[in-house]
Amino acid sequence: MTDEAQFVAALTDPTRAVPAGLVSPRGTTDAKRFAVYRNNVHVSLTAALAARFPVTRMVVGDDFFAGMARLHVGQTKPTTPVLLHYGDSFADFIAGFPPASELPYLPDLARLEAAWSDSYNAADIGGLSPTGLAAMAPETLADLSLALAPAARLISSAYPVGSIWSAHQQVPFVPPKQSGTEHVLLTRPQADVRLTIIPPAAAALLRALADGLTLGAAADAVFATHPDFDPGSALVGLAGLGAFAAPQQELSR
Repeated sequence: MTDEAQFVAALTDPTRAVPAGLVSPRGTTDAKRFAVYRNNVHVSLTAALAARFPVTRMVVGDDFFAGMARLHVGQTKPTTPVLLHYGDSFADFIAGFPPASELPYLPDLARLEAAWSDSYNAADIGGLSPTGLAAMAPETLADLSLALAPAARLISSAYPVGSIWSAHQQVPFVPPKQSGTEHVLLTRPQADVRLTIIPPAAAALLRALADGLTLGAAADAVFATHPDFDPGSALVGLAGLGAFAAPQQELSR
């Protein structure tokens, strides 16, 4: 094990001794000082999780969240010096955390919060507006490939996580419904992240387009499972929410 690996291992595992060669100004090993440093790292990572998952913390309470976060930090360390994305695997950890099993929606709520922070920090590029969509020649639409905007995120859950998240943004708090499937679209059309619960067919269209299908092929795929699907209304609505990046030819104008 390299010196760097030994240091990281000791820093993240309180059962390990102070790494060899790490000494105080007096030239002696100082386990207490290293323990303080280790604790500061642990506290900062726990705080990063609390900042990224505020609604998850509100749902379970400060003490429960702190205990859950400490265990996650003990198992998972940042892969980069930037903590914006620390906690990407927190939802999966919650899904396997037995004490949280009484709240089956909690992992998806955490996934929604992680997606919210990703949307907030995504690149800012031009989007396809309903006006831009209307200006396109109708005969070209079927062959059009649309990319999702960098800030667009879609979370589909067997639980009403969008409603739960939204309820915790309100004062006074009104308990939300606890059952029902929801498809939640996150967009950032004007600097602020916007959460919208969209119909299943619109979610299916987004996924098909994200998979690289042309608009015509994507609409056909949605029709197979949603016979009443209105592709025109869905496309205009999604464009109005800021779901799509502007096509390359529009950006070059």
